[in-house]
Amino acid sequence: MNRKTLVLPAVAGLLAPVLAACGGSDSGSKSGDAIVVGTTDRFTLSKDAPAPFDPAYAYDVGTWNILRQTVQTLMTQPKGDGQPIPEAADKCEFTDSGNERYVCTLREGLQFANGDPITAADVKYSIDRARGIKADTGVASLLSTVDTVETQGDREVIFHLNTADATFPYKLATPVAGIVNPKDYAKGKLRDGFALDGSGPYTMKADVRNNELVDAVFTKNPKYQGTFKLNNDKVEIRPFADADAMGKALDKGDIDVMTRTMSPAQIRKLSNDSGGKVDLVEMPGLEIRYLAFNTEAPSVKNKAVRQAMAQVVNRSDLVAKVYGTQAEALYSLIPATITGHSNSFFNKYGDPDIGKARALLTKADITTPVKLTLHYTTDHYGPATKQEFEILQQQLNSSGLFDVSIEGTPWQTFRPAEKKGAYDVYGMGWFPDFPDADNYIAPFLDKDNTLSSPYVNNEIRNTLLPQSRREADRLSAAGSLTSIQDIVARDVPLLPLWQGKQYVAARDDVTGAAYVINSSATLSLWELGRGVSG
Repeated sequence: MNRKTLVLPAVAGLLAPVLAACGGSDSGSKSGDAIVVGTTDRFTLSKDAPAPFDPAYAYDVGTWNILRQTVQTLMTQPKGDGQPIPEAADKCEFTDSGNERYVCTLREGLQFANGDPITAADVKYSIDRARGIKADTGVASLLSTVDTVETQGDREVIFHLNTADATFPYKLATPVAGIVNPKDYAKGKLRDGFALDGSGPYTMKADVRNNELVDAVFTKNPKYQGTFKLNNDKVEIRPFADADAMGKALDKGDIDVMTRTMSPAQIRKLSNDSGGKVDLVEMPGLEIRYLAFNTEAPSVKNKAVRQAMAQVVNRSDLVAKVYGTQAEALYSLIPATITGHSNSFFNKYGDPDIGKARALLTKADITTPVKLTLHYTTDHYGPATKQEFEILQQQLNSSGLFDVSIEGTPWQTFRPAEKKGAYDVYGMGWFPDFPDADNYIAPFLDKDNTLSSPYVNNEIRNTLLPQSRREADRLSAAGSLTSIQDIVARDVPLLPLWQGKQYVAARDDVTGAAYVINSSATLSLWELGRGVSG
């Protein structure tokens, strides 16, 4: 297998992507001048999700990958991750020693794609709108440390924070902080449908059938002023029902690039093939998978049940059987490559031990076997999810301490049901909003969290989390972060399972594939270009 390694700016222990030349057909894309990118992310309108592309509502990696191409933010993540840099802003900085006053100056002459000028008032409007709507997705929690937003003239925006927050620049790089035109996005009301407007690198045209997006065409925005250099004039994102359909489209030449989520079998095949027309890009990832618990549900309300599950689950066996080298066991909510990581679950539970699990349940007077249903989504995290849950079921049931059944549901139904507390135990994944330990804690454990979890730990919310955010040097926050991880291991409101790598497959006449996706699964379509097929 032919390999070459590209060196990226190092941050938080992240490594460079590796490219392998793999097999594939000789035909090229049949979609004219557009580079066509395949994904298994699905975008559907429903009563429960009426405004999937409104920055004040969207909060999953798929919709954010649409928004990032079109809606501009004050800050952005640079190529290869690292500290946020200005995007719509000319400069941004904390102006006090306590990290509570953050000032941004806009670039001169910024315009929305329709030609309307962008002013500081539009930035304030956008932030205040997202905070005011406070959508049930939990995305507004990213702006929870904002107290007030002030403007001075047309270009200066001042954020007054209600507490120190060294991670705030990262949050201004997320789509919920995207700048929207008040003419298109009403105050206090979500923008229903798939319409999307902004000042980002591209404009978007959606092809919608039966309330589902079947194709999104991104065309270079001539009004764009920002950090990114566009290597193409047009890109399409095309959703597929599953990884097999996406793979067949790449083989036929109907698409040029294949992104998330490929199956483990596809990745293995592409890794082993050589001399063909498809390149596979592999990089360490920040994606995690975990089990979440409705801690008020009778079946798992007693934490001894959750602790016993943590004592029985064999992560290494799970990863080896389902994902192989594409993932690794995870013993904390915070991935191993992020500053502040601690193996808290391993420190508390060690290797799987049925005897210790039985002792936990006996001490708590829990009758065994404990009857549970593990819920998972069939179409959001890839085709291997079902096998993953079958192995979890087998591990728990073979202990004799649990009587577990599993149930899979499409994401369109799964996510609303999860938010309403319909599931006692359910599987979720997380692609970080930004590469910092805070974003593996606050979205799950802070007020108004994305899971709508009933679990509350006041020490985490009121002391440890604010304490960690005061530290601009994230190494200095390690003590607070370790304490949080130890509490999670003790109470088990969530049970981390594994951390995965990121993959992209691209035809060899496509350039920029090594940078089109980062460790957080964020797409940068402007990196793609056309080269010469080998």
